[in-house]
Amino acid sequence: MDAYFFETDIYVYFLLPLLIFLARICDVTIGTIRIIMISKGKKLVAPVLGFFEILIWIIAIGKIMQNLNNPVCYIAYAAGFAIGNYVGMKVEEKLAMGLIVLQIITQKDASELIKKLHEMGFGITEIEAIGKGKKVHVIYSIIKRHDTPIVVEQINNFNSKAFYTIEDIRAASQGVFPARNVGTSHGISRVWRWRKGK
Repeated sequence: MDAYFFETDIYVYFLLPLLIFLARICDVTIGTIRIIMISKGKKLVAPVLGFFEILIWIIAIGKIMQNLNNPVCYIAYAAGFAIGNYVGMKVEEKLAMGLIVLQIITQKDASELIKKLHEMGFGITEIEAIGKGKKVHVIYSIIKRHDTPIVVEQINNFNSKAFYTIEDIRAASQGVFPARNVGTSHGISRVWRWRKGK
């Protein structure tokens, strides 16, 4: 390519900032996912992502340093950082990796909900407790993160006023989780059909 092209306005004020913008989106997105992988204990994936993250960042910042008199590059760099954070969170949301602990507190008898979740293949621990002077049912379940919408919908169907919290956990040594393939048991088959209809 003719060296003159790199001095034209279309390159200096459009293509170069666009490349910096896209590079910044990529490196921040990778960085967001890398941090999530570290929190999940993915010891092999995180360093690989870190390598590509810093490589792209060096290229982007290098172009910035070569064009310190170009304010459009600064705007593109900052905008790429902002959009990269958003894209990274959306990608992580779609991946829905890892496990969560779900805690449900309800004053209503929870036997119906427990039965439903058992039929769907989820492991449940129930505790009777006292809240505001009244007996309440506390239900714990460790579930895969991508199953969260299924369980939350069941909670809302059972009691729209039920209080529940969701927390990320790094690992669990044991657990009862729904099967991912069509099974012979009534509960597994029901889960599969329900998810196919989503």
